[in-house]
Amino acid sequence: MLAFLLSVVIVPLIRKFCIKKGFVDLPNERKVHRRPTPRLGGIAIWLCTVLAFIIVVLTKVDYPNGNCLSGIIIGGSLMFLLGLVDDLYDLPPGLKLFIQIGAALIAFLLGVKVDIISNPFGDPLMLGILSLPITLLWLVGITNAVNFIDGLDGLAGGVVTIIAVTLGVVAIFTNQPASALIAALLAGSVMGFLLFNFYPARIFMGDSGALFSGFVLAGLSVTGVVKGVAVSVLLPILIFSVPLMDMSFSVFRRLLRGANPMCADKDHIHHKLIKSGLSQNRAVGVLYLVCVASGVIATVIVGAQSLYLILMAFIFLFMAIFYFVAKIRNLKDMKEAGQK
Repeated sequence: MLAFLLSVVIVPLIRKFCIKKGFVDLPNERKVHRRPTPRLGGIAIWLCTVLAFIIVVLTKVDYPNGNCLSGIIIGGSLMFLLGLVDDLYDLPPGLKLFIQIGAALIAFLLGVKVDIISNPFGDPLMLGILSLPITLLWLVGITNAVNFIDGLDGLAGGVVTIIAVTLGVVAIFTNQPASALIAALLAGSVMGFLLFNFYPARIFMGDSGALFSGFVLAGLSVTGVVKGVAVSVLLPILIFSVPLMDMSFSVFRRLLRGANPMCADKDHIHHKLIKSGLSQNRAVGVLYLVCVASGVIATVIVGAQSLYLILMAFIFLFMAIFYFVAKIRNLKDMKEAGQK
């Protein structure tokens, strides 16, 4: 609630700043939106998450297994800065990947690592020297997967919120309260942002918000899921099914065409859904439901489905309210534009 309220206050301020300075995303043949839209919403998501985290830290509450939080926040902040620079100056894909690996390496050195994988059929698997490449691959892969799905109004924000809630619930039931805390802070920050991001969006999260959110989620899955669940190999894949599915589809499609797998196009799964005849809202809703269904399976595995379903009911209630607020606001804008 703290992160959410901060976000509701800060997002409009960031939007006004973007409009004043001209930091807007212009429509083109690859993009779905029809009007220039502020694109630095990631500043609000990052700032609200970090501010709320600092406030919690100042309360001096001691969370078990909380030593990895700094690695997630610092690595996520580096990803945020990378995304912010990319939003402003459009960096080449190779340079972005190099910096992402560096941010993931710093997080690894601060304790965000996959060193043991639980084995439901026997003793846990010790990764040894494989810990570094597997951790870097997961952190960078999930970060980019979340960035890949940021193509429709409300899509990335809603998926991030659902995944964060799922990770938080799983972390609670596997005795990982520190991970649950960060998941709650991220979910609150993004929910506040969604109030202004549902179709028609008044602000985009941009690469800064997508990379930060993706890295935090990836780090949480390493510290709060992989180390705490017997079927840890399967569970993160279930939770991240939507972004992983879209990234896998996109990368293989581009490689088959001989294109750079990091270069954006307009053939993502959400684009395919729109081309099949669905509206933006329905395409987003379909992917939300797939994400929730995956979350249900994941929480059933740890015995947390009741809490998860209750939280999801509240999340979708808030999303419905946000959607109608956005719709009413759009009708008001259209009416004012008509009068002009």
